Amino acid sequence: MRYTLLLHYPEMSPDELGPDAIAEGMRAFDEYAKALDAAGVLLSAEVLQPSSASTTVRHRDGQLLVQDGPFADLDAALDWAGRAPSVEWGAVEVRPGATHFADGAWQGAPGAR
Repeated sequence: MRYTLLLHYPEMSPDELGPDAIAEGMRAFDEYAKALDAAGVLLSAEVLQPSSASTTVRHRDGQLLVQDGPFADLDAALDWAGRAPSVEWGAVEVRPGATHFADGAWQGAPGAR
């Protein structure tokens, strides 16, 4: 059986966090991801961009409603989100990733975390 762990925490800007908190957070998440990877239970790990970059898709009264976030270059993702069975009774959030953990290390732009 597979499980997804969605870690929710307050969204703060780098200025609000400060360099020490950012460094400590990166160290802690790196240690956590490496422990999951070493245990053989990690399939993937991603840090998402802020929720302000999200696009939410809902289906109401036979119409696909797209709201929030950026709309350029999302056509394929929005199309797939609109096909999700759960869109009939809930929302599908389309949010771009910022960084991801693969091959034993974090990949992507470090400033995006």
